[in-house]
Amino acid sequence: MKRLAKPAVFIAALLPFAWLAFRAITDRLSVNPIEDLTLTTGIWALRMLVVTLAITPLRRLTGWNRLVQYRRMLGLFAFFYASLHLATYFLDQGFALRFILADIAKRPFITMGMLAFALMVPLAITSTKGWIRRLGKKWQLLHRLIYVSGAAAATHYLWKVKIATGSPVYYASIVTGLLIFRAVWVLRQKQKALRPSLT
Repeated sequence: MKRLAKPAVFIAALLPFAWLAFRAITDRLSVNPIEDLTLTTGIWALRMLVVTLAITPLRRLTGWNRLVQYRRMLGLFAFFYASLHLATYFLDQGFALRFILADIAKRPFITMGMLAFALMVPLAITSTKGWIRRLGKKWQLLHRLIYVSGAAAATHYLWKVKIATGSPVYYASIVTGLLIFRAVWVLRQKQKALRPSLT
């Protein structure tokens, strides 16, 4: 069963893409297929980011240390869906770089989305075992950028809909909760480290 767990998670993470591709090939998208593709890939990028961010808190709360072996893979799937999301946006804009740059500067929610993606790029590049060895302790420091990327992605979604209700608020709340957990955990660890020197 342990051998099948990782392939099962891989297949589960790939299923949304397979279903979306099937819908596109069989002409089952809406009258605005590009918008369908953009929205669906974007929401799955955010979901994968949230799941990736949730692994460490779940591991610490439950003691299920085996969860950490899925974190890198799920993080790469977040980047995969984010790349598809960006590609469909570029397609929708006709790959006109001048208009895309103007759009990024003009609309804050797109600025936040681009920030979220830009922060994911170095994380995806350095996700290999070779880079982990090369960077050493710096690798963990670099990969804390995922928290900033997650916050930017949640803000991107929240600002896009312009209505503080429904799923954008839920995702923003979850990401905020995970960031608070991270901050509280770090503070507690620092307090524990200081106790011996104070006694």
